[in-house]
Amino acid sequence: MKKLIVMSMIACMALSMTACGSKEQTAAPAEETETPAAGEETEGAEAETETPSAGAEEASGDKTWIIAMDTVFRPFEFTNENGEFVGIDVDVMKAVAEDQGFSYEIQSLGWDAAVAAVQAGQADGLIAGASITDERKASGWIFSDGYYNATQTFVVPEGSDIKSFEDLAGKNVAVKNGTAGADFAESLKEEYGFTTTVFEDSPTMYQDVILGNSAACVEDTPIMADSIKVGSLALQIPEGMESDGAPYGFAIMNEANQELLDMFNAGLANIRENGTYDEIIAKYLGE
Repeated sequence: MKKLIVMSMIACMALSMTACGSKEQTAAPAEETETPAAGEETEGAEAETETPSAGAEEASGDKTWIIAMDTVFRPFEFTNENGEFVGIDVDVMKAVAEDQGFSYEIQSLGWDAAVAAVQAGQADGLIAGASITDERKASGWIFSDGYYNATQTFVVPEGSDIKSFEDLAGKNVAVKNGTAGADFAESLKEEYGFTTTVFEDSPTMYQDVILGNSAACVEDTPIMADSIKVGSLALQIPEGMESDGAPYGFAIMNEANQELLDMFNAGLANIRENGTYDEIIAKYLGE
């Protein structure tokens, strides 16, 4: 009997030792695989966060387009007495976006900075009274359909005896950098014997003429007419000193933004058809 008891005790001890050994072997591999798994999971999480977020934005149509504009270009873009950024360009962009159902953000930068922002890809499109010209197309501008036909005109001080291009001989003309008005003046200066001085914004250009530093300036006719009326400027528009009409266009400078251009064209056609466009023009120009 004692012998049987002793044999049973030995068997139990052996079984107990075997069970402990299995637990230790199982625990060790678990610790080895834990660290690599965590490392792999972290890398995967970062990639998943970045890629899907961009894809989800495109798929849902939630992209916010950045639209660059001039700062002071009445009546197309300006700040009113309530501190609101308004104008024909502002209202047209709003109406087109509402018609097409896209989101956008306006960046009021000034002409040169607005152009540079679109060229550098910091903005997606430009609407700032930009005349559609072959020169601009050749340099990479991609234009929408025209949304307003405008002429450029020479403007002189109130009471000036300048009534024709010939009267500008030997005098100086103020122009705004990078505009169709500047191109118009440059195309005539050799023929009529005047010089030009370049300014970065319209108000400074106007003031140069009012102060008598320049005999005239060149500006888009609707902008000039509005500026004289609203600002009571001591300037006048002589008859017969304007260019042939040229349309303003919304512009992109990256073919990847063709979707935005297509939406602008479609929206513009719709707001012309439903009367919204005419209401906008009448609001600012009384046409």
